[in-house]
Amino acid sequence: MSYTQDVIAKVQRLYPDQVEFHQAVKEVLESIEPALQKDKRYEKFKVLERIVIPERQINFRVTWEDDRGEIQVNRGYRIEFSSLLGPYKGGLRFHPSVTEGIIKFLGFEQIFKNSLTGLAMGGGKGGSDFDPKGKSDREVMRFCQAFMNELYRHIGAHTDVPAGDIGVGGREIGYLFGQYKKLTNRYDGVLTGKSLLWGGSLVRTEATGYGSVYFAQEMLKHSDFGSLEGKTCLVSGSGNVAIYTIEKLQQLGAKPVTISDSKGMIYDEAGIDLALLKEIKEVRRESLESYAKERPNAKYTSAKDYPSDHNPLWSIPAFAAFPSATQNEINAKDADNLLKNGCKCVSEGANMPSTIEAVHKFLNAKICYGPGKAANAGGVATSGLEMSQNASMTSWSFEEVDKKLHNIMQNIYANASETAKEFGDPTNLVLGANIAGFRKVANAMIEQGLC
Repeated sequence: MSYTQDVIAKVQRLYPDQVEFHQAVKEVLESIEPALQKDKRYEKFKVLERIVIPERQINFRVTWEDDRGEIQVNRGYRIEFSSLLGPYKGGLRFHPSVTEGIIKFLGFEQIFKNSLTGLAMGGGKGGSDFDPKGKSDREVMRFCQAFMNELYRHIGAHTDVPAGDIGVGGREIGYLFGQYKKLTNRYDGVLTGKSLLWGGSLVRTEATGYGSVYFAQEMLKHSDFGSLEGKTCLVSGSGNVAIYTIEKLQQLGAKPVTISDSKGMIYDEAGIDLALLKEIKEVRRESLESYAKERPNAKYTSAKDYPSDHNPLWSIPAFAAFPSATQNEINAKDADNLLKNGCKCVSEGANMPSTIEAVHKFLNAKICYGPGKAANAGGVATSGLEMSQNASMTSWSFEEVDKKLHNIMQNIYANASETAKEFGDPTNLVLGANIAGFRKVANAMIEQGLC
């Protein structure tokens, strides 16, 4: 058994139920084998054994009171995976699907994503199985305060700087920051994604969606497939990532025609009505059924009517796809449907939205495929820019932050592309991104000794 396979088997044995974590570890470790063969120091210093185990893992109980006066109990997590390149950095996810294994997969991916940005950030992730949907503002506030009552002990502007993720937007960040400030009597940049009124950065809300489109632009610029202008695009999800992916696509003259949420999907052949989508999701917080009622020509498909083996959203003919919802939303059948219908570009706005089988199909087809840790790094990159603004007590213009974001995405593409060429497979950005992100972290681990 090879060094890589030995470590993968050990992870599976130690954490038998954490299948998403297994998937993330397998995807990264198998793709970096050429780098391990080229530099034997990584095996000598047991880099893989060390990198798959978090530096610190915090599990805690969150007890709060709902509007009926009943006590509710949730599980909270913060997994501080790697501080080799800077303070732990990664979002908080509030969703019923959150488990220790989900947070570990996200935190593991975050190590290499943050490395690729070129900014001084380590990798971490956190969250809870709390579901903000259907809760009142006061219930969300009480939960966030209870969550921060434990988390505050473990975070700080130079230690661990959480951000938002699924279920954690501006409202939740505000409640979390307010409680942190109350508990510590400190006003510092301990959270990113803050309001512009008190330390937030322009473009942070848009960053992940904009970044995934910028990354697609770079891939297409270096291909023979043309540009996004005038092209039909598929977008999944309807949160921040999806909304601002759609916004940037429309600014570039593309036509996104799909969105989705947990209850179903919309196909709007005329193009998504962005103003209506923002009203429904950012103001009214309703399901996409409301979109269909207000756009009679839009077709709504309930999730209950989806086929068992594929997602109908990915069966619609389009030039480019932007999975922006959640992990493993594109399986092998979905990948086949995309390729059969002429898809030439996939840029991942979500974390690990394609299964390993789907990834292999994209790579074998030689289309432009941007893996999540590269294509969706814009969000955490702009979080890093927010940290810089907080540290210097300044605020940059929208244009300045957007330009820096665009440059970072261009640099991530260039780094991944050059590394892929170095290892003999110039179109394989999975190989390039994983090795480029890994080598920086691994070399820092060796240089910092047994810490």
